[in-house]
Amino acid sequence: MKLHEYQSKQIFQKYMIPIPSGRVASSSGEARQIAEELGGRVVVKAQVLITGRGKAGGIRLAKSAREAEELAAAILGMEIKGLPVRKVLIDETVNIQKELYLSVVHDRSLRKPVMITSFAGGVNIEEVARTTPEKIIKIPIDPLLGLRDYQARDMAAAIDLPRELWKSFIDIAHGLWNVFNDFDATLAEVNPLVITSDQKLVAIDGKMSIDENSLFRHPEMTDYRNLDGESAVDIEARKFGLSYIKMDGNVGCLVNGAGLAMATMDIIHILGGVPANFLDIGGGASAERVSAALKIILMDSSVRSILINIFGGITRCDEVARGILTAIRDVPTNVPIITRLAGTNSEEGTGLLKESNLLAANSISEAVRMAIAAAEGTA
Repeated sequence: MKLHEYQSKQIFQKYMIPIPSGRVASSSGEARQIAEELGGRVVVKAQVLITGRGKAGGIRLAKSAREAEELAAAILGMEIKGLPVRKVLIDETVNIQKELYLSVVHDRSLRKPVMITSFAGGVNIEEVARTTPEKIIKIPIDPLLGLRDYQARDMAAAIDLPRELWKSFIDIAHGLWNVFNDFDATLAEVNPLVITSDQKLVAIDGKMSIDENSLFRHPEMTDYRNLDGESAVDIEARKFGLSYIKMDGNVGCLVNGAGLAMATMDIIHILGGVPANFLDIGGGASAERVSAALKIILMDSSVRSILINIFGGITRCDEVARGILTAIRDVPTNVPIITRLAGTNSEEGTGLLKESNLLAANSISEAVRMAIAAAEGTA
């Protein structure tokens, strides 16, 4: 789950990471009021979960409260890369002397979090890493020990930070690590972290992404979610606790268990087809959950056939069958549906489906071949 800049910076502030004074506004009138409180000269920043706000005209400098109101009105009426701007952040201006970069992210190759810093801040850090990797400093962090002071000092020295700013940098680095760790983040980023003209470090932009799987530990984050950047399918899948990922093929997949779902997709590829999605209904899925999963697949116009592959252990095949029948009753479809039920109550499940127009298979290989043929119109 991605957070807006203003949300990330609110969290940063609680961890003693210095940020500019400012507040978020939902209207031009609010923007003017905030700008007046901040002295008139402010930055008006669109709050959308997308990069490239500045190039799209979503970040503007206002020299007065009146101008802030006008810019906010213009920005709040924009769409940036298809996403509507519903809020703007009004921040006080900062006299920037130098822009740095600082973040914590998971490094899957090292199997550890990594703190990254650079003296080339304020730009696309991926491009910096590609073209001038020597400007990127990476420090692996042992998750059991956390960030150590000497590691933060090494980073400060590596980017030639003035010695008088080292203590502030170390405090900010520790704060960012604690944010990353405490919120189960996959990314905590300050870009840029600036040196001001009066020789202070300030985080003038912030970004966070939270691991979706950890949200049960962070109920307070529920109100932080923004649905504008999410598809209706993703929202529906999350509502029913389904693991769904859209893919590029035309064979829809409804499977119980992540391992079986991956194996099913592999078999589809091996036999010449292309899966349209990964969808794991999980163990012990109810008829309601199965019905929701099938409806989600049917929302994808690229799906030409649906393969339902169920191995009943905890999951009961008769419950799955009831869910399938509910879905096709609620959402009539001409898309061919191929079922393969095995395990707990499979005979009962197969019996329930006999009166429908669904196609049944006795093995996974037979089911996949039938689904591919149906998708290609050769069945």
